[in-house]
Amino acid sequence: MRILLLCLFTLLAACQSHQVLPPPAPIAPQGRDHAELGVIRELATGRALSPQELVERLAAAPRVLVGEQHDNPDHHALQLWLLRELAAQRPQGSLLMEMLNPDQQANVDAVQAATRAGQLPADPFRALSWQANWDWGVYGALATYALRQPYPLLSANLDRAQIMQIYKQRPVLSGDVSTTKHVQATLLDDIRESHCGLLPESQMPAMLAVQQQRDRRMAERLLAAPQPAVLLAGAFHVRKDLGVPLHLADLGAGEGNVVLILAEVGKPVAAGSADYVWYTAAQPVEDHCAKLRR
Repeated sequence: MRILLLCLFTLLAACQSHQVLPPPAPIAPQGRDHAELGVIRELATGRALSPQELVERLAAAPRVLVGEQHDNPDHHALQLWLLRELAAQRPQGSLLMEMLNPDQQANVDAVQAATRAGQLPADPFRALSWQANWDWGVYGALATYALRQPYPLLSANLDRAQIMQIYKQRPVLSGDVSTTKHVQATLLDDIRESHCGLLPESQMPAMLAVQQQRDRRMAERLLAAPQPAVLLAGAFHVRKDLGVPLHLADLGAGEGNVVLILAEVGKPVAAGSADYVWYTAAQPVEDHCAKLRR
């Protein structure tokens, strides 16, 4: 009898488990023949997972942080696929985006209400006051999908005015995890590198403060958002060893957070920085430093 009941429960669980659709084909032009293309890896064990396994694991988490490379179209296609598949597994609570600022939230709310009523604006880019530095060509489909959903689309960043205020007068960052010398020294090294060594050292403390206050804001917004919540942000922001997860821990929410980083093939992700990595095709390499120096 116990064996029959166990079999029945197993069959019932199998019936209730949604079978995910195949992920989208690569869009970016490089790395198509790389051995890691399309591989999803559990970083703690090194084990490769199927898309089905990944979705089922993410679906069980209250907060999912997805890191992207902003200019890679594969990452945005996978994010859209992931949102659809997660919603098929369980109701979605909210979606938060680094690409939205608080001063856009009223527009987002109005456009989402109109879209749900079947009145999507003819020009969502303008209606949302979308920022031109976030390429609508790669974010448009994702944002439009989110506007149609029953759950809220929420800002997760700081306004420009807030950033300028932090830059002028650095606030004290509270917490034991995000404020360690190692974390802040590593962030400073990244800021120097990402700005091609062109920033004066006198500006570095302010730049560090802006970076960490942005991560703190994302953590605060995640905690305030309806769960299960998904955050879409740059890969560096969601890193477990440097970014938002440290601030979640400092805010008393160190558990219930799962980090997936979407990374281009040939750019390995260290085990301590995420729970899972999904390797995608790559964009052509651009020398951003050469442009800055010109």
